Amino acid sequence: MGLLLAKQPVILRDIVTRNKPPELLEASPKGTVPVLVFDDGRVIEQSLDVMHWALSRNDPSNLLRLVQPETSKQIQDLIAMNDREFIPNLEQYRASMRYRNDDQEQRRKLCETFIKPLEERLSSHAYFFGDTPSQADYALMPFISQFARVDKKWFVTPQYKNIERWLRAHYESSLYTKVMKQYPQWIETGEEFLFE
Repeated sequence: MGLLLAKQPVILRDIVTRNKPPELLEASPKGTVPVLVFDDGRVIEQSLDVMHWALSRNDPSNLLRLVQPETSKQIQDLIAMNDREFIPNLEQYRASMRYRNDDQEQRRKLCETFIKPLEERLSSHAYFFGDTPSQADYALMPFISQFARVDKKWFVTPQYKNIERWLRAHYESSLYTKVMKQYPQWIETGEEFLFE
């Protein structure tokens, strides 16, 4: 999403991580995606770093809010909190549900300490930092979406109606449709695609 929003075209090689091509492991031995490889051999291996790279080159939608230093800092702080606190709790919650552990509710409540303030933020604006999206909206969306899917029946309650609306706006956007498009697997076909 960051690449498209920053209008930074790249050549896309679609892979499945359970069938990693040797070229991926050569570029990034840890074997996770995404991996952005430059012509000069530089490699960016983290989604957030790819987003920062793209938006530092071009930010036509003002996702970083650089002209508002305090807001810009709050955006980065929220993303850092997501990575540092919410994602580990989310992983434990997902595992607890998958293995039907007794601590599901406790794990969910730990996630909710992050989700509830976001619900409140969305009570007065369409997005986390106002009426237009910021980098935080796009950086957090995949993880909040995962949280909503862990126990769909429980999640669809009035307590998270703003989060549901926010997620629906993402899902129904042309950007999301474009990003989620399926491509033939590069390891099978050798096909590359211009992603712009």
